[in-house]
Amino acid sequence: MHTLTPDPDADRDHALARRAVAGAIADPFFAEALFDALPDVVFFVKDAQGRYVVVNQTLVQRCGQRHKSALLGRSADQLFRAPFGQSFLAQDLAVLAGGNAIEDQLELHLYPSRDPGWCLTRKTALRDAAGRIVGLTGISRDLAMADKKNPAYRKVAAAVNLIQEGYGEPLPLAALARTAHMSVAQIERYFLRIFQLTPRQLIIKTRVEAASRLLAGDASVAQIAQACGYGDHSAFTRQFKAITGFTPSQFRQL
Repeated sequence: MHTLTPDPDADRDHALARRAVAGAIADPFFAEALFDALPDVVFFVKDAQGRYVVVNQTLVQRCGQRHKSALLGRSADQLFRAPFGQSFLAQDLAVLAGGNAIEDQLELHLYPSRDPGWCLTRKTALRDAAGRIVGLTGISRDLAMADKKNPAYRKVAAAVNLIQEGYGEPLPLAALARTAHMSVAQIERYFLRIFQLTPRQLIIKTRVEAASRLLAGDASVAQIAQACGYGDHSAFTRQFKAITGFTPSQFRQL
């Protein structure tokens, strides 16, 4: 493969061209119409207080509304049922306070129909010319079903079966790689291609799904934590809440 040599003059010209286009755009929110055409992606821009300034039609529908005006000017805790709304708002305030961007956070959402949906969420701060945080923007992308017809799926099928059948046991990445006869780097690459998830994220997803089912029964939260591979009850509660927005006890009451 031919390696291109960096060209400082070309980089400078590109930066100038970017600034020229940015300065000429009349509507900085031109991407709103593009995201309206993506039914599997939620898109939003929020102000420095975490209130919606721009939303796409998918988010409107997920909130059970008909018009964007029903969301604008409101924060997540005013639109989503507790404790989802408070969890989303806490994320927003952490980003707005200068915290790290949220990158591919695996989350389980409950829509107005009460249907669960898995997604990957990204949030990043928006800054003005002086570097001050003036808002944030983000997307939540629905996870598609794994493409089992993909030739690559056969390569990781054994590792996937190990996760699905052994989620209650420790599942180090090296063991998954050995099961699939791959290196760690290879299995991570294949998982991202097929599932849009890392192996660790798929393990967490599988464990949370199993815990959600078990919470419909009579087993204690401590017993469910143990059955789903968590030796520490508090660690299970923290991760379950981070993914679903609920503690296991709250989820049981839904």
